[in-house]
Amino acid sequence: MKIWLDGKLVDESEAKVSVFDHGLLYGDGVFEGIRIYNGRIFRLEEHIHRLFDSAKAIILNLPWTQDEVCKFTCETVAANGLKDGYIRLVVTRGAGELGLNPYLCPKPSMFIIASTIKLYPDETYRDGLAIITCATRRPAPGALMPQVKSLNYLNNIMAKVEAIQANALEAVMLNEQGYVAECTGDNLFLLKKGVLLTPLISDGALDGITRAVIIELAEKLGVPVKECSLTRYDIFTADECFLTGTAAEVIPVVALDRRIIGTGKPGPFTARFLEAFHELATSTGTPYA
Repeated sequence: MKIWLDGKLVDESEAKVSVFDHGLLYGDGVFEGIRIYNGRIFRLEEHIHRLFDSAKAIILNLPWTQDEVCKFTCETVAANGLKDGYIRLVVTRGAGELGLNPYLCPKPSMFIIASTIKLYPDETYRDGLAIITCATRRPAPGALMPQVKSLNYLNNIMAKVEAIQANALEAVMLNEQGYVAECTGDNLFLLKKGVLLTPLISDGALDGITRAVIIELAEKLGVPVKECSLTRYDIFTADECFLTGTAAEVIPVVALDRRIIGTGKPGPFTARFLEAFHELATSTGTPYA
């Protein structure tokens, strides 16, 4: 495997960062996960734009342009000969002193991994997930901005641990007001009486790239969309539910906290969105060759 690291493609065994890197010491940095379908990188420009927005929000000045980062990403995928796969692009604050002061890190570090990922077993896309609500809450925007896709993912990890300990593959995370924010790594959608519902970004949801794709597809499919505050009750009483994410793609949910959602099987609207998403993802994107 070839890893892009600070301007060079190096062997996996040579891809190393300093133990003084603030990304390692403090989770100080940002990242993106990006999909490769059928020889194209899906929504590459949108992902890189979000990466730069995240960096700007934490005052991490990047020495590359967005076009350059897109180019580096394409080079990495091409070097690994992937037709389908997953990209992890990480920017750290860089090496500095042991104190918190980020201004003592002279330059950021970036690495790009092009590999594969599989979050859920194949049968869950056919039969649906049974998920739980976890006790770990999403932080308030005044504490840690949910829109920043930062290397500090401990909040999500602790929620994921709760899911695993409850023998579930995913968990719903609420904000401090008790409204649904998102899952540990995915955005959430409900279908109720023919309307597609999804939590407000301001309620703690990440402004997901796949989330935006589903909203676009809803317009093409003639399904009205409403972004609004949602509670667990809304999920319990929904006709259908599904999750979205770059790694997860589109996956149905059939139960929450042992309450059956709808018929207890993936519904027809979910199937339409899953089919439309895969058709779009496998036919569009940035060619890297």
